[in-house]
Amino acid sequence: MIKSKRFKSLIATILTIAMIGVFTGCNNNSDSSKKDSLVVATAYDAKSLDPYAVNDVASANVMMQIYQTLIKEDDSGKLEPLLAESFEQVDETTFKFKLKKGVKFHNGEEMKASDVKFSFTKAAQSAPIAHIMGDIDINSFVIDDDYTISFKIKNPSSAFLAGLVHSGAAILSEKAYTEAGENYGMSPVGTGPFKFVSWAKGDNVVLERFDDFYGEKPSLKNITIKVIPEPTNRTIELESGGVDIAYEISANDLKRIEENENLKLVRGFDYSVQYLGINTQKAPFNNEKVRQAITHAIDVESVVESAYRGIGKVAKGPMSPTIKYYNDDIKPLEYNVEKAKKLLAEAGYPDGFKAQIWTNEKKERVDMATIIQEQLKQVGIEIDIKVFEWGAYLSGLDNAQHDMYFLGWTAETTDPHTALYALYHSSAKGAGGNRAFFEDSKVDELLSKGATILDSPEREAAYKEVQKILVEKAPAVFMENGEQVVGTTKQVTGFKTSPVGYHVLYNVKFE
Repeated sequence: MIKSKRFKSLIATILTIAMIGVFTGCNNNSDSSKKDSLVVATAYDAKSLDPYAVNDVASANVMMQIYQTLIKEDDSGKLEPLLAESFEQVDETTFKFKLKKGVKFHNGEEMKASDVKFSFTKAAQSAPIAHIMGDIDINSFVIDDDYTISFKIKNPSSAFLAGLVHSGAAILSEKAYTEAGENYGMSPVGTGPFKFVSWAKGDNVVLERFDDFYGEKPSLKNITIKVIPEPTNRTIELESGGVDIAYEISANDLKRIEENENLKLVRGFDYSVQYLGINTQKAPFNNEKVRQAITHAIDVESVVESAYRGIGKVAKGPMSPTIKYYNDDIKPLEYNVEKAKKLLAEAGYPDGFKAQIWTNEKKERVDMATIIQEQLKQVGIEIDIKVFEWGAYLSGLDNAQHDMYFLGWTAETTDPHTALYALYHSSAKGAGGNRAFFEDSKVDELLSKGATILDSPEREAAYKEVQKILVEKAPAVFMENGEQVVGTTKQVTGFKTSPVGYHVLYNVKFE
C-alpha cells in the first residue's frame, strides 16, 4: 500500500509538470508555433506545369511558385535582375546576362548558362509563347563561361526584355527536362522557393519549401492549391477555415466577406480584357457585317453591370487602359438593335440564325452568356449556351470547333505587344492565343511593325490604329477591363494581387 501511494504521488507530480509544460508551450509566441502551411482555393486546375507547353493563368498560378525568370518587374514596372546578377542590351538586337552563382534547381543541380540556352531555345520554338519568345535567334547564343551568356533577337524590339518576366520565360534544368521527356509537365523542376511534391488532377497541387533556395527563405513550409470551381464554395471554404486564400471572389460574395471580421478582401486592377470572341473563319461569322451586328445587338454596359456588379470596368476596346499606347479616342460600336437588324439583312440573314456561345464554368461568364442570349434573340439570333470544364474548353477552342466564346486575355506587361499580338496576329491562331482565328493583313502589318521597332511616335501610332481597326472589324465584343478580387483570412499577411493575373506567394506569412 505504501508503494502504491508513493507511485500514485509520483505519477501526479509527473502529470503536473507535463501540464505546466503544455500551458507554457501554448503561451510561447516563438516562430515555431506559427502556422506555416498555406491552402489556396483556385477556380481552375493547371493544364500543365511545363511553362513552354501552356499559356494560361491557372497553370501560371502554380508555376510561378516553382520557377523563376532572369529578370522581374518591380511594383513601378521597372525591370531588375532576378536569376541574373546583371543584364545589358549591348545593341538594338543583342542582350547579355550575367547569372547569379550558386543558384540550385530542385534536383540539386546548379543553374548554368547552358540551362538558359536550353530553356530559351525550347521557348523560342513553343507555339503558346511564340509571341513572347519566338523572336530569339536560336543560332546566336554565345556562352563565355558558366555564368555569362549573350544572344540576339531577329529584330529590334521595345517589348522583348519586358516579355522575359513572363512564366513562359522561366529557366528550366536541361537535365531534368531531358530525363522526364513527355512527362515533364507532371514533374517540374525549377529554381523557385517552392518545389513540386504532387498533383492530383482536378483536385490539388502540393508544394513544399525548397531549403536550398539561394534567396531569402519563405516563411511558409507548404502550399496546397485546391481546385474549387464554384465561387461560392470557395467563399464557404474561406469562411470555415478550410482555405486561407480564395482567388476570384464573385460579386455575389463581396458583401459577406466585407462584413466578416475574420476575413478581408484584396483588390487591384489588372492588365486584362474579358471578351466575347467570334470565330471569324466560320460562316456566318466570317462576314464582317454579321460580327458588327452581334456587337450592336449587345448592351455591353448592362451585361457587365449585371454580371460583375462593381468588379472591373466596362471595356471600350481590345486593350486595358493600364497598357501603354491605349487609344482613349476609340468609340465602341454602340448598342443599337435596329442597326443590328439592318446589318444582318445586308449580310443575307434577315431572319437571323442559330449559333452557340461557349463558356467555362466561371459564374460571370455564364451570367453574361445568359443575358446576351436574350439580347441576341431580339435580332433573330437563337443562342444555345454550352458550358465546359476548363481543360476541355481550351482544347475545343484551339481546334476551332466553336461559334462564339468567352475568354479573357491578360497582358504580361504594360507593353501593347503582349496585349494584342497573340490575340489578333494571324500567326498566333489557335493555341497561340488567336482563338477568333482572325486574319487581317493590315492588322498583321501593324502588329509586326509594333513588335519590331523601338518606342517612338511611329510605334504609338501603329498600336492606336490597330485598336481602332479591331473595334471596326469586330473579331470580338469587348466586355470588361478586369480587376483581381481575392479573399483572405485576417491572419494572412504579405499577399498582393498581381496585374498579370497570377499571384506569387513567396512573401505570404501568418500573423
